[in-house]
Amino acid sequence: MWNIFVLKLNFYVIIVIRKRKGVFMGKIISVFNQKGGVGKTTTCINLSAGLGKMGKTILLVDIDPQGNSSSGLGINKSEVQVLLYDIITEDIDITEGIYTTSAENVSIIPSNNNLAGLEIELAKGGNWENTIKDTLDQIKDDYDYIFIDCPPSLGILSVMGLIASDSVIIPIQCEYYALEGVVQLVETMNLVKENYNPKLEIEGVVLSMFDGRTNLSIQVVEEVKKAFKSKVYSSIIPRNVRLAEAPSYGLSIMDYEEKSKGAESYLELAEEFLDLQD
Repeated sequence: MWNIFVLKLNFYVIIVIRKRKGVFMGKIISVFNQKGGVGKTTTCINLSAGLGKMGKTILLVDIDPQGNSSSGLGINKSEVQVLLYDIITEDIDITEGIYTTSAENVSIIPSNNNLAGLEIELAKGGNWENTIKDTLDQIKDDYDYIFIDCPPSLGILSVMGLIASDSVIIPIQCEYYALEGVVQLVETMNLVKENYNPKLEIEGVVLSMFDGRTNLSIQVVEEVKKAFKSKVYSSIIPRNVRLAEAPSYGLSIMDYEEKSKGAESYLELAEEFLDLQD
């Protein structure tokens, strides 16, 4: 009996020591594509929700001034007292700007259009590069995964998101000109990697808005796989009316229509994402 107690005690001591050494430190991932309408926010919301359903603790950081991730998870931005802009500009404790969402195990730091002026403020002030990184490092240990919903641009906000991240998920829509701008996106990532964040890697590429009835969608999948090879997730997100409807109700697709093709696809993506983690 005493031996069992000692073994259990040693086990918990080892866990505490490992956590203090950062073994359980969360992973920060930017969801990024400077091209709009590619399923970036949809992926951010629903991948987060899918992982939350699987018991992972998720923080979504909305650094897009449009604030679509915030409203898409049931946050009324006009009623929120502390936004990301306030945390950065007024030196408010980050924990005061973290809110629970409509999705299980998913919290969010919301934003609104006030964030649009932040790029100019930071550019004037200088030394802006590590602003988001330093902010998120304070609570990185508290979550399994932190997803950053980047703006559809190559501006300061997106660059700060990349500097703060361990890796990047790139959503690409299965439509004409799908790879347009992707070369520039990768070049931006490489510049950030060379100058600010040497550990930055591509986590994976998500193919979205797939329509198996068209040759175009099939051709786009082939072209993206040629470009990114093993980095392309095998879980492909189809065109789905329910996916488009869910944000207007402030719900993830899993909470809005769990039996839809969109929900099934994002749950498959979440499972694949976890399977590929070290």
